[in-house]
Amino acid sequence: MASLRRDHLVGTALALFSKHGYHATGIDRILAESGVAKMTLYKHFRSKDELILAALRRRDEEFCRWLQAEVESRAATPRERMLAVFDVLETWFKDPEFNGCCFIHAAGEYGRKDDPVHVAAAEHKARMLAYVGELARAAGAANADDMARQLMLLIDGAIVAAHVSGDAAGARSARTLAEALLLGSLGDKKAA
Repeated sequence: MASLRRDHLVGTALALFSKHGYHATGIDRILAESGVAKMTLYKHFRSKDELILAALRRRDEEFCRWLQAEVESRAATPRERMLAVFDVLETWFKDPEFNGCCFIHAAGEYGRKDDPVHVAAAEHKARMLAYVGELARAAGAANADDMARQLMLLIDGAIVAAHVSGDAAGARSARTLAEALLLGSLGDKKAA
């Protein structure tokens, strides 16, 4: 029962942080929305920052699992999987609940690089970079690490553009650029 309350609390906090921001979302609002008592909150988390970290960990796990499953279901070859990332992003951007990237927001609100919240955001981006690097290597990119960094710039840029403009089409533009990067990297090689 305690674990269910904790999970519900983390889920409620994540939804509120994603929609309203970390600093703007107070503990009282989280408690009111979740229906959890303050004593229960502090039984599981010593501070709001600990709750934020738990919410970010959950989002990291859920998002990465979802992204990878969607990419795998949409594409058969390594090259197609690398480009499918952008198709999945477009689907995400079209979701009425899309509020941008909670990790980009977290890094913005907690700007000190040594702040645990900022560190959690950076760890998510590093995990994404590693995944994109795996896709680039499997696709046969000449310098997969460089390509992964370039693709992450396209991914994060598309996320920010979609959030700011409300237009999901940036994912398609980013996909076009990613395809050009991949073709340039492969040279005469055929994509697997």
